[in-house]
Amino acid sequence: MLELLHHLYENTGIGFIDWRMLIMWLVVAGLLYLAVYKKFEPLLLVPIAFGALLANLPTAGIVEGMEFAGQHHPFKDDGTGGLFYYFFQGIHLELFPPIIFLGVGALTDFGPLIANPKTFLLGAAAQFGVFGVFIAAVLMKHLGIEYSLSEAAAISIIGGADGPTSIFLANKLAPHLIGAIAVSAYSYMALVPVIQPPIMRALTTLKERKIRMQSLRRVSKLEKLIFAVVIMMVCIILVPAASPLMFMLFLGNFFRECGVVDRLSKSAQNEIINIVTVFLGISVGITMDGRYFLTPQTLGILTLGVLAFALATASGIWMAKLLNLVSKNKINPLIGSAGVSAVPMAARVSQVEGQKADPGNFLLMHAMGPNVAGVIGTALVAGFFMTVFG
Repeated sequence: MLELLHHLYENTGIGFIDWRMLIMWLVVAGLLYLAVYKKFEPLLLVPIAFGALLANLPTAGIVEGMEFAGQHHPFKDDGTGGLFYYFFQGIHLELFPPIIFLGVGALTDFGPLIANPKTFLLGAAAQFGVFGVFIAAVLMKHLGIEYSLSEAAAISIIGGADGPTSIFLANKLAPHLIGAIAVSAYSYMALVPVIQPPIMRALTTLKERKIRMQSLRRVSKLEKLIFAVVIMMVCIILVPAASPLMFMLFLGNFFRECGVVDRLSKSAQNEIINIVTVFLGISVGITMDGRYFLTPQTLGILTLGVLAFALATASGIWMAKLLNLVSKNKINPLIGSAGVSAVPMAARVSQVEGQKADPGNFLLMHAMGPNVAGVIGTALVAGFFMTVFG
């Protein structure tokens, strides 16, 4: 009887549970709390959390053939991989992030950016947060945590608040850090309504927060179509390494604006992006194995992620204040914080903070200009890093 019980015990996973798994279960609980109860980026945090939970359970037939966090998991005896080996090919082969960009383009109206081109500068200014954290990551060696230049570049893109771009760049430059970078990027994207407001209030006066901007002009359909084609060409010519992201972003937007491919536009906005989001999320989550995730490097990435968001938010606000020194039509500096590319959450935060100062002020559409400029800017910076360090 005792032998039977011992045999049954050996065929369970109980003996493989260790303290790192227990800690990761708490991390998973935190992610699910943010997603379900706080409703912060639930479409991505729920799949990521479940993938992370699976990564920290004793499993079989899941990760065989995969290589992540610097660890290689051998293929099965018959030469096949585990379930997630095939899911993860969407990241490894650079399929999922560009497909997500197709959906983002189909969901996004570039009209506010076209109507007020100055907001391009606010999206560009937010990229100072990326370069600032790149320098900070390199200097982390003085604190005993060393990152290579390519790792520092992959980490710094978190400041752009663009999850797919973070994954795309990490897969190119630091695939062993993809889990930590992706989770940091998406977690802080989810926490935009928590992280940004204190910075926004600290860097602006009540008078500045009450600035009412002029109504945006109506942008014609032809302008939007020309914008999609011309800006795509310019971005690809300047930074060829960003071609997959730029092409899919503007293709999705052309679907949206041309008016003759409604089925394709709706599919990109719904079925395609939703399906890929599930597979992307669980593929990222499965890399969060506590044995490799709970390291000083990971803690350093989480710290640098907060710094990246703070610098990107501050840079956009400072650029708006600088433009107000030379512009007749004043810009409410709150929309500068939307230069990070968390679309449309960052724009909504600008709207909420603006209405706290003046309930009759409507900043949402104005904030969408720097918000979508941030998407373009972050993808271009990622392409630059790939060109330099790839």
